[in-house]
Amino acid sequence: MQLPKFLFASAFFLSTLTGYSQSTPFRTDTVSVSVYGGKLFGTMFIPDRIDPPVVLIIAGSGATDRNGNTAGLPGKNNSLLQLADSLARNGIASLRYDKRGIGQSQRSLQREESLVFEQNSADARVWLQWLYEKGYRRIYVAGHSEGSLVALQAAQTFPLSGLISLAGAGRPIQEVLREQLSTLPDPLKSNAFTCLDTLSLGKRIKEPPIALFSLFRPAIQDYLISWMKLDPAKLIQTTNCPALIVQGGQDIQVSITDAQRMHQANPNNQLLIISSMNHIFKSINDASRATNIASYTDPNQFVMTELIQAMHRFIRPLN
Repeated sequence: MQLPKFLFASAFFLSTLTGYSQSTPFRTDTVSVSVYGGKLFGTMFIPDRIDPPVVLIIAGSGATDRNGNTAGLPGKNNSLLQLADSLARNGIASLRYDKRGIGQSQRSLQREESLVFEQNSADARVWLQWLYEKGYRRIYVAGHSEGSLVALQAAQTFPLSGLISLAGAGRPIQEVLREQLSTLPDPLKSNAFTCLDTLSLGKRIKEPPIALFSLFRPAIQDYLISWMKLDPAKLIQTTNCPALIVQGGQDIQVSITDAQRMHQANPNNQLLIISSMNHIFKSINDASRATNIASYTDPNQFVMTELIQAMHRFIRPLN
């Protein structure tokens, strides 16, 4: 199925620079939880240490699986898999999972029309509660792109040790979409803006423009309406835990302005701009859009060391 998505997410750290080594100082567990409508499936990386902190990693929008790969693209980037691997090698456990309708969790969503945004956050809270019941007490959540908003909403009711926003939009989604759609030619741009205005008012679109049907199709309009009600900057003001806001300067989907808006909403949180990082945590050394997009399907390009270092400093394993 197709879910809503943006048009266009030292020696100590040697493992993050060299990629995967043959030895793995952590174990891998395949896990599942029961949710309304079925089961969700995930993967845990658990380091060989006593009482490690754990991070729930939430994938971004669309058909993105637990490893950060998107169905329909002609290759994998493995961004979330690499992130979890690097964290585990530095003493931090993680749990990443397939969302409803995606990957191994595909059967948990029977009808696209039934999904609203709050269901994503409810599912995240189920996983957080599962981690608590497994004995974890230092629980963090790291949301990527749309997953940042899911994390912010879940954090309103679950006591977290910390929250990490990775390339998360700092504005309501209709504002982001308006910016992305502004390059369309008229009158298509005008039609797109009218659709956004209609949905922002909580009203459905009777006849979406054919050229924009994928974005505004009837099956996902309730999802979009529920998404548009949420403002990340307002949510981070009421999040009762420390937060680390990370944004890449080479991100072609989410801007530095978004990260700054969230930081301004709660200046007590940390803001980190990694100038050469793109939306999927890979280093881009030139301004070529083609180079940037190529990284989305290149599993041999690894997540940036600066990101792993920043997350490690924020979480700080105790042993």
